[in-house]
Amino acid sequence: MSPSVPLQEMIRAIRSARTQCEERGVIQRECAAIRAQFRQNDNGSRSHNLAKLLYVHMLGYPAHFGQMECVRMIASPRYSEKRVGYLGAMMLLDEKQDASLLITNSIKNDLSHSNQYIQSLALCTLACMGSAEMCRDLAPEIDRLLRSANSYIKKKAALCAVHIVRKVQDLGELFVSAARSLLSEKNHGVLHGAVVLITELCERNPETLERFRKTVPDLVQIMKGLVISGYSPDHDVAGVSDPFLQVRILRLLRVLGRNNETASDAMNDLLAQVATNTDSTKTVGNAVLYETVLTVLDIKSESGLRVLAVNILGRFLLNNDRNIRYIAMTSLQKIVVTDHNAVQRHRGTIVDCLKDQDASVKRRALELSLALVSASNIRSMMKELLVFLSSCPLELKAQAASGIFIAAERYAPSQRWHIDTILHVLTTAGGDVRDETVPNLIQLITNTSELHCYTVHKLYRALLEDISQQSLVQVACWCIGEYGDLLLRGECQETEPVQVTEDDVLDALETVLQSHMSSPATRGFALTATMKLSTRISDNVDRIRSIVSIYGSCIDLELQQRAVEYNALFKKYDHMRAAVLERIHDQVCDLLDLLSGPQEPLQPSLAPAQPISTTTAAGGDLLDLLGGLELTPPSSGLIYRCTKLMLDRFYIWTQKGFILEHNLGKSKRIISCSRHPSTAPTVTIYEKHGVTLTLGCEQESDSGLLATLTASNSSDSDISSFTLQAAVPKVRLSVFVSELEQIMRNIKDGSIGVDGLSLNLFLILKYEITGINREGASTPNSLFLSFFKSGHDVLHLRSFSLFRCRTDLIEVIT
Repeated sequence: MSPSVPLQEMIRAIRSARTQCEERGVIQRECAAIRAQFRQNDNGSRSHNLAKLLYVHMLGYPAHFGQMECVRMIASPRYSEKRVGYLGAMMLLDEKQDASLLITNSIKNDLSHSNQYIQSLALCTLACMGSAEMCRDLAPEIDRLLRSANSYIKKKAALCAVHIVRKVQDLGELFVSAARSLLSEKNHGVLHGAVVLITELCERNPETLERFRKTVPDLVQIMKGLVISGYSPDHDVAGVSDPFLQVRILRLLRVLGRNNETASDAMNDLLAQVATNTDSTKTVGNAVLYETVLTVLDIKSESGLRVLAVNILGRFLLNNDRNIRYIAMTSLQKIVVTDHNAVQRHRGTIVDCLKDQDASVKRRALELSLALVSASNIRSMMKELLVFLSSCPLELKAQAASGIFIAAERYAPSQRWHIDTILHVLTTAGGDVRDETVPNLIQLITNTSELHCYTVHKLYRALLEDISQQSLVQVACWCIGEYGDLLLRGECQETEPVQVTEDDVLDALETVLQSHMSSPATRGFALTATMKLSTRISDNVDRIRSIVSIYGSCIDLELQQRAVEYNALFKKYDHMRAAVLERIHDQVCDLLDLLSGPQEPLQPSLAPAQPISTTTAAGGDLLDLLGGLELTPPSSGLIYRCTKLMLDRFYIWTQKGFILEHNLGKSKRIISCSRHPSTAPTVTIYEKHGVTLTLGCEQESDSGLLATLTASNSSDSDISSFTLQAAVPKVRLSVFVSELEQIMRNIKDGSIGVDGLSLNLFLILKYEITGINREGASTPNSLFLSFFKSGHDVLHLRSFSLFRCRTDLIEVIT
């Protein structure tokens, strides 16, 4: 192809290429010819070649070699070459390239040119790709052009000033006075540019915002003129007079009226007039109405005007255009908290949008429907949401299920309704619910003792119908294991009684264990439920023992461990099985929840005869960590045994008022407990701000081991007001009923030792050093210490397993 072909011929040749390879060949040949002509300085075809190069650039091929040609053409005195040169600069240059600095002087000269079209080219180029340095150099020229008598130039200069303000915020003050004077112009293009410039100035400078609030009456008059004006062929768009200018003015009024009652009052009548007089049957009318609604909702408007705005959004919901419905629901969601009752009037229309075919409209309708749920409409709204859940797309099921759970927990009219709703969700979308759903539902069922029989019957029937929903199966297995005796009894007033035999229940659990759809966690629930049933049934204990023994060699490590432990419970500790597997009481307290409290300290009372309340302050004090405890300070004497603190869940004690002198060698033994003789290493469990706590073990006698907690001070200052709080959780003391009498005798003797029990220690300490109050706490993940007895009377130290919690009895020595 000849390099002298016109631009149209080149475009035709590129489009006629059958393959991409052929297209690249055409472009490469043309680019080579353009380079050759650039080197020859062929002035006659420069603009022609640069135009072809810009088309190549639009197709995505490299055209950077034409940048310097753009600079040369901008400096040309001919308008035809300047036009192509400025266009090339806007497309091929940006502020990051050094070549852009070469055109600064040319732009400055052209801004003073006598030809308005050359001035326009320079203004457009500066507004498109002007760097911060160029904006600082040329800002005075732009301010001069803003005061020009030519409306065409003032419009371009206003938009260029907007770019300068965005690039260099400090230059905004330079354009304030000129922008204010532009509001008196009659030309709509100049007004549009002035409004955009004022909006940018107000959003970036609070002082400028206050100055321009005085222009609200002027803007109101301009807007009224647009609303009530007759037909104007120059500005009419589908029956609306200059909707682009109306939208810009409404946005500026929104900025000026925000958090200002005076400015808001001045525009209330105008907004009501726009809202009632604008035609909503056309897209342009809806655009103006939407901006009006946003302005009404963002300023301090009257209550009646806000209701009118919500009603406009309600009309949008009935529009056939999905885009309009989408923005209507987006706006309603923002105001549902402040104008809940007004939005409630359109609840039916919003719920109908759940049936829309568009996924984005469905998502917005779901979010808004969940926000509209209240105590008064919980039943009707939940009915609609559950219907939606059964047919909604997969990507919305998790969001819908989570929203239903939150609404049911907040507004449930009864516990039975709450349980039924969650079970319905698990039946419909059990595979899409969050991980915390199962423990939350178990907690709810546990605390609702009057519905245990009803719940276990309902879950049993759900388990027989479908075992694919893992969350539902896990809850059902847990419930059958806990309340299987109520299921076998067959007496349930809340639902139709079903005669269930022991074999039926075990068959259902075996089906879960053997199903390929069951996850390892679900099998763990089913195996534990089977084990628990061994204390709730009488005729099939051998079958349960057989089921449990099978999984002792399971490939899944967790399931194998459970089975081995359960087999040991059958064989070695059968006398303790009933106590270990007894039903969980109503007020279940998960150890994880106990450790997730807030982190502010609690100041306990110092009165020796008064128990310390843990509910008077929120905090991360040890008492708050453990929750719901009362502490009685130790009485005077050398030995204070924790038997005086037999609390609901924890043994807890406090030592206050120690003074740790400086120097490393001075330490104080503050806690010790006796165990059977063995050896264990000394461990540092806290080290910060010069305070070190170590836990060590030493043989005290042939029959006991002394575990000692030692505090030392390695700083240069004394530590005063040293306070230590420590606690060990109690778990199921009924396990140790047979040893209780011997334990009490040991306590009286001052030596404590029970085989197989564990010490799980929580610590919080407070002290004052150099006048600064310090606090420290043991991190549960790093300071769960478990002492356990193994084969040859050797005491080991290991990380604590959160769900293998046992307790020991401690004595504190002051």
